[in-house]
Amino acid sequence: MYGTGSKKMLNMLILDILKEYSDSDHRLLQQDIIDLLDSNYGISCERRAIKNNIVSLQEMEYEIGYDKGYFLKSRDFTDAELRLLIDSIFSSNAISDREAHLLVKKLEKYANKYFKSHVSHIHSVSSGKNTENQKVMDSIAAIDTAISKGKKISFSYLQYGIDFKLHLKRDIRYVVSPYQMISNKGKYFLIGNYDVYDDISHYRLDRIVDVEVLADPRKPMKNVKGLENGLNISDYISEHVYMFSGKSEHIKLRANEYLMDTLIDNFGKDFRVTLGEGNDIIVDLKCNPNAFFYWVMQYGQNTEVLSPDSMRERVKKAAYQIYKKYS
Repeated sequence: MYGTGSKKMLNMLILDILKEYSDSDHRLLQQDIIDLLDSNYGISCERRAIKNNIVSLQEMEYEIGYDKGYFLKSRDFTDAELRLLIDSIFSSNAISDREAHLLVKKLEKYANKYFKSHVSHIHSVSSGKNTENQKVMDSIAAIDTAISKGKKISFSYLQYGIDFKLHLKRDIRYVVSPYQMISNKGKYFLIGNYDVYDDISHYRLDRIVDVEVLADPRKPMKNVKGLENGLNISDYISEHVYMFSGKSEHIKLRANEYLMDTLIDNFGKDFRVTLGEGNDIIVDLKCNPNAFFYWVMQYGQNTEVLSPDSMRERVKKAAYQIYKKYS
C-alpha cells in the first residue's frame, strides 16, 4: 500500500503500468488504468486524473499513443533486442548459470508482462555447462577498476584437473598489467602483460580468482611487444583466432571457395583473395601462427598451406603423425 504522498507521484505510477501492461497489441482504457492503480498500489483516482497525468507524461517526452486505448510506443529496448541480449547471456561460457539468470531477471525489467511470458521458457534451456567459478563478476569489477586507474593486478589462476574440478594452476600469484577485457567465441579474456615478460598474455576471466588491485602502475603499452602502436580489438581478435599469444605473421593458403564463410567468421574481412583453379581460392591473411595451425588442421582436406615454409612443414609433420596413428 502506498502512502498519502502517492497522489503526487501518480504520473510515475501510471507510467509503470503502461510499461508493464501495454504495447501496440495491448492497449489500456482509462478504466483499466484505474483498476490497476487500485489493485497494484491501493490508489483510487478519477478518469480526469488519468488523462491529465498522461498529458503530463507526454509533455515530459514519453511516447504514449492513443488508439482505442493508451499504450507505450517506445522503450529502452525492443523485444528483439532483449531476446538477443538474453540469448547472448545464456550462450556465454564466461559466467555461471546462476549469474546468467540474475542478469536476465534484470533485463526483464525493461519489458512488459507479455514479453516475460513469451520468454519464460528460456530459463529452462540454459546449457548448465557455464563456468564453475562463481566469482567472475567480482573479478571483472576489480579488473575494470585497475584498467581505469592504470594499475597492475595480482590474481590466482585456475585450471581443470582429471577430477573435472577447478584447481590452482600454480601456487604463486600472477602479477599482470591489464589492458583490455574482450569477448571471443563465447569466452571472455583479459589481455595483459605478465610482469616477468615483455610480450602479450591472455587469461580466461572465468579462470581468474581473488583479484587484487595493486598500487604499482601498469607497464605502458608501448613497452609491450605487439602493443607498441596500441590495441585494435577487431584486428587483434581476427589475428588471434584461439587467443594464443605471440606475434602474427603473413600466411598464404589454397582453399575451397565454400570456406569463405568460415574464413570470414574466424579472420574477419581483412584478408586478400585471388582466384585459383576450379573452385579454389588463394588466401593471403595475417594471423598468430599457433592459432592458424589449429584452425587449418580442422580443414586439412580442403586447404593447403602455401607459405611460409615453416607453417607448411609444421602441418605436414602433424598430418604424418596422425597418419601413423591410423595406419
